[in-house]
Amino acid sequence: MKQAPFRGTAPALITPFTADNQVDEAALRGIIDFQIDGGDSDFLGIDALVVLGTTGENPTVTPSERERIVELVIEHVGGRIPVVVGTGTNNTAQSVEFSKQAAAAGANALLVVGPYYNKPTPDGVVGHVSAIADATDCSIVFYNVPGRTGSNVTAETQVRLAEEIPTVVATKEASGNLNQIADVLAHRPEGFAVYSGDDDLTLPMLALGADGLISVCANALPGSTSELVRRGLAGDYQGARSLHFSFLDAMRASFYESNPGPIKAVMAEMGLIESHVRLPLAALSAVTFERVLDAYRPHISLVAKA
Repeated sequence: MKQAPFRGTAPALITPFTADNQVDEAALRGIIDFQIDGGDSDFLGIDALVVLGTTGENPTVTPSERERIVELVIEHVGGRIPVVVGTGTNNTAQSVEFSKQAAAAGANALLVVGPYYNKPTPDGVVGHVSAIADATDCSIVFYNVPGRTGSNVTAETQVRLAEEIPTVVATKEASGNLNQIADVLAHRPEGFAVYSGDDDLTLPMLALGADGLISVCANALPGSTSELVRRGLAGDYQGARSLHFSFLDAMRASFYESNPGPIKAVMAEMGLIESHVRLPLAALSAVTFERVLDAYRPHISLVAKA
């Protein structure tokens, strides 16, 4: 039976940058602790960390920065929770190298996105993931996000990955297509985990039998997001539904402009990071900034401005 790296909630962790466009290592350590401690809530913290995913702006992180971020995160986590590292690109050879580095650094699992831009066939997707699996014994979480990649990986292909590649132990489904997600859940092999990749679809996915969430909102609301998932996994759908509706506006606000712009703006207002993204992303427009803060304000503690 397959063994997934976690059951519950993992933030797709942002990568904090300084005003001079360097990785902010002090802020990164701080937000890791914030996640594990549950933030400002009375709820327990997250169950795992996902670093260098889309929310971590991985396309603009250099190879040397990537190596340092992975090293820092694994060292600072210190085994408290599992660490999943995003290593997939649209270049198979590069993905293999990133995966080998992450595994050597002590990653608990790899997040491998469906290759973007190339638009591979199902055989190409399977070949790509197989090459990564052959290069390391590390567990693999596949990631389907057609809105970013321009190519949907069907339920049939995701199940094929699970059945043909022993170390593919989970999928992060961010297609937004509940019919497709239901097909993955219905036909997955025993022990294969399905994680929601969309905060606002987590509750219906849990009701269908999903195993957790890889979240954007959890960056700012780790305790509340984790509690929603815990209640759903425990079958307390009334409690989960109450939490879902309480910050549904915040979930949606996280995508008013390209992620991670909105969530970084919120975290900066909380005093956790400086609000910097790397080009080609840009700072939020003034109108969007106010709309995002309005959605999050009931749930977060803002830093008093001088």
